[in-house]
Amino acid sequence: MGEVDPSFIQDLEHRPKPQTIEAEGIPLIDLSPINSPDSDPNAVASLAAEIGSASKNWGFFQVTNHGVPLKFREKIHLASRKFFALPKEEKKKVLRDEVNPYGYYDTEHTKNVRDWKEVFDFTVQEPMVIPASHEPDDQELKELTNQWPEYPPEMREACEEYAAEMQKLAFKLMELIALSLGLPRNRFHGFFKEQTTFIRLNYYPPCPIADLALGVGRHKDAGALTILWQDEVGGLQVKRKTDGEWVLVKPTPDAYIINVGDIIQVWSNEEYESVEHRVQVNSEKERFSIPFFFNPAHDTLVEPLEELVNEQNPAKYKAYNWGKFFTNRKRSNYKKLEVENIQIHHFKN
Repeated sequence: MGEVDPSFIQDLEHRPKPQTIEAEGIPLIDLSPINSPDSDPNAVASLAAEIGSASKNWGFFQVTNHGVPLKFREKIHLASRKFFALPKEEKKKVLRDEVNPYGYYDTEHTKNVRDWKEVFDFTVQEPMVIPASHEPDDQELKELTNQWPEYPPEMREACEEYAAEMQKLAFKLMELIALSLGLPRNRFHGFFKEQTTFIRLNYYPPCPIADLALGVGRHKDAGALTILWQDEVGGLQVKRKTDGEWVLVKPTPDAYIINVGDIIQVWSNEEYESVEHRVQVNSEKERFSIPFFFNPAHDTLVEPLEELVNEQNPAKYKAYNWGKFFTNRKRSNYKKLEVENIQIHHFKN
């Protein structure tokens, strides 16, 4: 073991296998029909159907011709590389904590096991309003603001420009998901007028115990939608619905990987499912990725949409307050909890 902290070691059944299976069949969807000014309604309907099928069968899909100019992604990626290359004491000047969960962090836990990674988180809407505590009776709210590092000086601008582009793409995708469920195109927009959306810069250093640790342990995303860019090293694994096998999502140049989160699972009354995923580490290469977590306003009551519920298909979940859920979920990032972290299955009918 040498010098490696045992808090990184996964339980035997969760360790990565020596042979990885590459994911065959994760849909690669071309979004060009929605990016042309005179989009053909039939092409849009067919695109929505493709996204619906991917959300149902995989919970994941990749998109090309997404309309996000390459320069914005290159700029944020470069700033990210420069930031993570700084000495630890420099990065810790913007260390996040339980009071403000935005900034730099290097001891994140998933399912109570430490992740082999460093992160920098920033919120898209500033200030971001969330409940002051996870306690149900506490009505107090707090405002969160970003902590920007002094170096690299261009990081803030790169992050803010990229966030604006991601928002545009997220709204387009939510429109397609609405259409795929037979709902009006803008059905979800109201939930995101105020947002708790955030972006994470991930840095996974080479790992000497790549067979025992994970970059991020198995988890489902609690929010509505995640849009991920990963570099060519790759490492994202998705739990295949057909057989529960972990399969590797091979990086596709200039594509984004999309997954539906728990909120869409609830809104769609389980028509679509949020799927478990995790990140393998590499013993030789460092890896960078940038997920965008599209989350609604803190006061959103998350429940199956009334249009999708009827006598034959009753609501599968009780309503829950997103802000309280989000605040509760964040607690486990800082300490090993003695109880299972809050999950949507706690609200199952």
